[in-house]
Amino acid sequence: MSAGGPASGKPDGEWLRVHPATPFVRGWVALAAIGYFFGRDSFERMLQGQPLIDDRIAGRAPWLLGGGALMLLLAVIGFILSWYFTRYQVAEGYVRVNTGFLFKQQRQARLDRVQAIDIVQPLLARIFGLAELKFEVADAGESAVRLAYLRIDDARQLRATILARASGVRLDPEHPEAAAPEAPEQQVLQVPPSRLVGSLLLSEQSVFVVLGAAASVMLSALTENRAFFLYLIPAALGLIAAYWNSFTKGYNFTAAISPDGIRLRYGLLDTQAQTLPPGRIQALKVAQPPLWRLFGWYRMQVNAAGYGAAGANNGEAGARTTLLPVGKMDDVLNMLALVLPDPGTADPLRVFHQGVNGLDSDGGFVTTPRRARLLAPLGWRRNAFAATDTALLMRSGRWWRQLVVVPHQRTQSIALQQGPLARRFGLADLVLHTTAGPVAPRVIQADIREAQALFDAQAARARAARRRQTSEQWLAQVAPGLAQVAPGLAPATPAGPVSPVGPGETGQRPAHTPQQEGQQRG
Repeated sequence: MSAGGPASGKPDGEWLRVHPATPFVRGWVALAAIGYFFGRDSFERMLQGQPLIDDRIAGRAPWLLGGGALMLLLAVIGFILSWYFTRYQVAEGYVRVNTGFLFKQQRQARLDRVQAIDIVQPLLARIFGLAELKFEVADAGESAVRLAYLRIDDARQLRATILARASGVRLDPEHPEAAAPEAPEQQVLQVPPSRLVGSLLLSEQSVFVVLGAAASVMLSALTENRAFFLYLIPAALGLIAAYWNSFTKGYNFTAAISPDGIRLRYGLLDTQAQTLPPGRIQALKVAQPPLWRLFGWYRMQVNAAGYGAAGANNGEAGARTTLLPVGKMDDVLNMLALVLPDPGTADPLRVFHQGVNGLDSDGGFVTTPRRARLLAPLGWRRNAFAATDTALLMRSGRWWRQLVVVPHQRTQSIALQQGPLARRFGLADLVLHTTAGPVAPRVIQADIREAQALFDAQAARARAARRRQTSEQWLAQVAPGLAQVAPGLAPATPAGPVSPVGPGETGQRPAHTPQQEGQQRG
């Protein structure tokens, strides 16, 4: 029996098994290792034109073959038992997964706490048409539940059903076991491979490697010692590996909007499809390295509950916290419209443009006072903050530009920090605490009185925003009308494309899907 339940119309609450090929897809390395250990010598002898079995061990060959066959048999039996005792269930507001036949384990996740659901397809799983589901919930350092492997169609339907229940969509009461079909989607953007390659060549690590190569050439010329070139070899190998990893993770990156959330797809060999429900993103960062300014490129990263702090260091987790690997300003504004459909200001384009590229107090930003220019001679005009009705915006960096956006209701706690030098100049930093991730929200070197006023005001905004959030079901919060959809179908199809907005179109905003319009009304 393979995937069923919500994905196949079987009764809700029935315990189901994953695909029978799962243990072999997951454990093919062990089988390959056994075959290599027992067959390497014979294979080499065959290539050399010698007898397959060495005369010196011919008498022990049956025992060796028997031992290899026994190990292979035990591995296959272990795979079968692991598949037989791996079951999952969707019932009573939870998704549960039982594993193990000697040491049993049950993992579960509440549907209304699901922050994101990823569909992951390693290369071998893609060959067999299988996929793994990863369920992310709040406060999970790793995936709360991993369900591997299901047929790709079953995985998609199961994800659609769980996201529908998690968001608050009301299924048909006469057919509670009916599967919610996959919600329609509308593509917002796609990153061309040429732009991805260009962004890697102009990335920060390229700058450091070029500087290191130049330093090595100078030292070699001055000391007449060619050994300095040897230091470039590990740097070059490391750079190639980093480039390849980033390229394979960001290849064919597409973003789409659907009633169940923001859908991200990417990957060359191992593909991944993420679904981030709107309103579950805790913080967002728009960054621009110096060389990217030549082409107007930007990168967007997010803090999402469940992805953890590893997003900044681990390659896989880093890809999962990337909302846009490289894009133009139009792409940035379109993604901002999905994450923060109600910007809380009458002129969002001007505010966000000034947040990304501006200086001084344009757009309503409050900057570092002039007296602090000795502490930050390049950044004091850039370091600033601005508060809208729905979010706090923090910008920093003159060369490495950054804009951090934190919705008010996602502010978990606030801290004022002041070192001895900052105390001498009457400055302070304001730190906002959200879930762990690559985004570190911080107001840098604000005037102490303005920082204290922001501390009190932001605490009040966060309390008011959380009081308005009365449900864990995001769709019921932002668009109550869309939550009452029957019979078990996802909300309506998007009406019209998300239009890119150029710098000259001040006062206009990207066209929204019905879901986004509902979020604005909410």
